[in-house]
Amino acid sequence: MSPNFHGHVPPGRIVLIRHGETEWSRSGRHTGRTDIALTREGERRAASLRGALRDHRFVLVATSPRMRAGRTADLAGLRSPSPGAPLATGTTGAGEADGQGPPDPRVAAREVWPELAEWDYGDLEGLTTPQIREDQPGWTIWSGRVPGGESAEAVAARADAVLDRVLPLLRDGDVALVGHGHFSRMLIARWLGLEPARGASFLLEPASISVLAHERETRVLGGLNLRPTPDQPVAAAGPGAASAEPAGRVQATAI
Repeated sequence: MSPNFHGHVPPGRIVLIRHGETEWSRSGRHTGRTDIALTREGERRAASLRGALRDHRFVLVATSPRMRAGRTADLAGLRSPSPGAPLATGTTGAGEADGQGPPDPRVAAREVWPELAEWDYGDLEGLTTPQIREDQPGWTIWSGRVPGGESAEAVAARADAVLDRVLPLLRDGDVALVGHGHFSRMLIARWLGLEPARGASFLLEPASISVLAHERETRVLGGLNLRPTPDQPVAAAGPGAASAEPAGRVQATAI
């Protein structure tokens, strides 16, 4: 249940965006503190998010301090407005103005939030799950030991603090959080009131969009792992589009 804002549920939604593919995410290596760039495919996928988000206004875009998150936000058109520039409805974004694609989503402010950083994997940084299971059979990040890093309970507490920080902002509109796979899965679990280990139940692929929302007073998952197809025209998108994944522009029912 969300806080009571004078008897009204806040109208805004939390849009979670996982960063695009990196060499380490592609090979399954746990990437927490290591700052690593997007691959070419990661950049292509991140840029495809711009069309999916084109009609949206965000009162805030907050990114992880890692460059892979910041770069994803840039490519998705989630840029800070120029100083003194109005956030007017119907303005033309950089993409449309330069003829390279759809207009950018409208962003009132953009900040870096250190607490959006990925799970601290400690001594397991850079290792794959099969490598970790050589010493810890059956290991998963959700239930196993993380020597020198964060426990699931510690990450859950950090996620709770992020949600507490975001909730008051939802009175004014949508907030986008651009971050990482495991931490975003924890955000989903905690938003829904689930135990930390239940984050394992939510799949988030690189350059995907998920939505945390309300149905009346109940917190709901409004969209999960939505991935626009880079080469599909934006206008052809929608839940009924013939594609293996949610394609092109994500409809208002999803975001």
